[in-house]
Amino acid sequence: MLNKKLKIFSFFSGSGFLDLGFEKAGFEIELVNEFQPNFMKAYKYSRKKMNMPEPKYGYFNIDVNEFLNDRKSELHQYIDEERDGNSFIGFIGGPPCPDFSIAGKQRGRDGENGKLSLSYINLIIEMKPDFFLFENVKGLWRTARHRAFYEELKEKLSNAGYEMTDRLTNALEYGAPQDRDRILLFGVRHEILKDYFATSNGIQSFPWEKYQSYNLNEIKNLPWPQTEPYEENSVKKCPAGIPVELTVEHWFEKNDVNHHPNAKDYFIPRSGIVKMKVIDEGDDHKKSYKRLHRWRYSPTVAYGNNEVHLHPYKTRRLSAAEAMSLQTLPKEFCLPPEMSLTDKFKTIGNGVPFILANGIAKTIKDFLEGNK
Repeated sequence: MLNKKLKIFSFFSGSGFLDLGFEKAGFEIELVNEFQPNFMKAYKYSRKKMNMPEPKYGYFNIDVNEFLNDRKSELHQYIDEERDGNSFIGFIGGPPCPDFSIAGKQRGRDGENGKLSLSYINLIIEMKPDFFLFENVKGLWRTARHRAFYEELKEKLSNAGYEMTDRLTNALEYGAPQDRDRILLFGVRHEILKDYFATSNGIQSFPWEKYQSYNLNEIKNLPWPQTEPYEENSVKKCPAGIPVELTVEHWFEKNDVNHHPNAKDYFIPRSGIVKMKVIDEGDDHKKSYKRLHRWRYSPTVAYGNNEVHLHPYKTRRLSAAEAMSLQTLPKEFCLPPEMSLTDKFKTIGNGVPFILANGIAKTIKDFLEGNK
């Protein structure tokens, strides 16, 4: 095992779902950067509630580009200090992705959010962390013109001396009850691999599947229940032949959502009640008014224009507590009571499912500590 501490500098941190996965895997979060003030407040609030340590170098509620300009020397200083302390330095981040999302406006690299992906790559190249993780939507991987941009980013990183491996990964594979695809790109500096691991063959053997619990194709081919008439406050048993731990109802129960601090945080419709009552349980194929099935996994937990999914057996949309349970967060995780509902559901939808983040973090940790 390498006698190195594993330190993380987090960018585009949101309310910290990805960071929490790394913390629980044994990494130390040393710096947190998030541009949206309300998300940063939620990050601080949740960590305080869970008695988690504060980052050594603090919270930076600034545009990430400031680290490439006025605050460049400051960030270099922090990294040098950690290296002097016998640490491996890692950058993690998922730049805002609506410009690459299949459901978005497809502005790509030219969109204000799309440009931030290049900023993050430029920051990695400038600061030269020992390893990094880049996370984004599947549209960056599967849409031809976005994929070309993605390959350009990888080429820049390769020219800067990084060995890389990537994978289109689904949250279901790690046990999250939602069908959520994400592209994950992991990189390590070539000289780190050569000097510490005595290899120049890259990281093509990176064990992406080590902490996965399920095969995606097998999961999707199981006999999941389809639609059935909506019955308010009904009780139904889980059907046979499906893994209960991948169902909406299992995570509602696991996180005791009815007694969670954010249990009452849901949109109360001024209209639409009549329409809600005629949507079948499990009818989640329309663009709006998607109702979840209690004994099935959810579509991606992301809610544009406050279109939060409908509760399987209540005449309302999901609560923040319920949505966070589908993001597999520990039940102790909660959001500030004064945070607006729109911001609560936006930060929940933007986050990486905790169980996926933790699985990837453990895979990276094992790779860095176990590679000889």
